[in-house]
Amino acid sequence: MRASLIQIAVDEGESVASRRRRTAALIREQAGSDLVVLPELWTTGAFAYEEFGAEAEPLEGPTYEVMAKAASDAGVWLHAGSIPERGPSEGGSAAGDGPLYNTSLLFSPSGELAAAYRKIHRFGFDKGEAVLMSAGREVVTVRLPGTVLGVATCYDLRFPELFRSLVDAGAETLVIPAGWPERRRAHWTLLARARAVENQAFVLACGTAGTHAGVPQAGHSIVVDPWGEVLAEAGAGEEVLTVEFDPGKVAATREQFPALKDRVLGLRPPRR
Repeated sequence: MRASLIQIAVDEGESVASRRRRTAALIREQAGSDLVVLPELWTTGAFAYEEFGAEAEPLEGPTYEVMAKAASDAGVWLHAGSIPERGPSEGGSAAGDGPLYNTSLLFSPSGELAAAYRKIHRFGFDKGEAVLMSAGREVVTVRLPGTVLGVATCYDLRFPELFRSLVDAGAETLVIPAGWPERRRAHWTLLARARAVENQAFVLACGTAGTHAGVPQAGHSIVVDPWGEVLAEAGAGEEVLTVEFDPGKVAATREQFPALKDRVLGLRPPRR
């Protein structure tokens, strides 16, 4: 499988519409890949909290339309990163007063929506995303030819129980778009490798470059194999990180070193 992680730089001087067009062009350039992955909240910047409400869009809004067309044009599976989604209002309308979500969109090579994931763990410690956005509740996997994707977003990376749930749902490749800050870049690499090792899965973690609302981004998108070996890692600036990997290595690793079979907690009731 050939995967391309597009580490987009968010420039505050660039309009969202312009960044959508530019990103769509980058996706089309990856026509030889099987899977393309974008970062978290690349339309606004993950730390541009004041922009969330103004730039929020319904699930099938402008970003949906541009990304669906780009996926179809390139003929790729596309994890289109995440957007600030404005959900339906309590009465069921989309009048603009519904809750906000940090929502990832995944498209098939025909441009159809394969899945949407609303981020479960919100970052901010009682401010920012944690108070502006509502939490998702659903664990999401997507079956691709050759592998099953498990979907998480940025701060989710710090919660291993979510990834156990994804593995239990059949995930073999864990895809994590993020807007991770530079000051905690060491955690980004450490946690990506830990999630790969403990779940015996590939990890494709795609971050942003640039500076969001004064917060420098880590960049350094990374691909890790089921043994925790780094297959590829980006630098700090905008770039496309492309890597080829064998999804069959997941089953081989789990058979060769069957640690997941020895799980006790959280898998089944204790013996009496």
